[in-house]
Amino acid sequence: MEGREEIKGSKPSFPLTFWELAVASTMVFGIVLGLVGVYLTMPASDYSFLKLPRNLEDLQILRDNLESYTSDYTVQVLVGYCAVYIFMQTFMIPGTVFMSLLAGALFGVFKGVALVVFTATAGASSCYFLSKLIGQPLVFSLWPDKWLKEGRDC
Repeated sequence: MEGREEIKGSKPSFPLTFWELAVASTMVFGIVLGLVGVYLTMPASDYSFLKLPRNLEDLQILRDNLESYTSDYTVQVLVGYCAVYIFMQTFMIPGTVFMSLLAGALFGVFKGVALVVFTATAGASSCYFLSKLIGQPLVFSLWPDKWLKEGRDC
């Protein structure tokens, strides 16, 4: 693998380089910082209804409560929606289907579709980037014999 010096017959103690770990940590820290920033800029209110929807009834309750916020605080709701959707897509957390339906309910069909396409693409790209950056060196260090036996090339 590129950028890795290994002695034949020995395994590295930690399979990730400093830069791989730094980029992955920065990415995770950036997403968490964005979520915290959105949370801190939300107006004071009762947020007991604010949870990830698991069925259509939860989605309707969430939509009814968020419609007033969407009209008053469009930027915060838009940035919050994008941050949550990208976070869920990046770390493969279930529920993005309901988030896609919520985009259409909050922002209208055309704006909702554009928003879902953007956030789904950004989240899937982030997921691939993290998998390529972290997953490949981990798999290579854990199962090098299977990786090389199957003739896979980076």
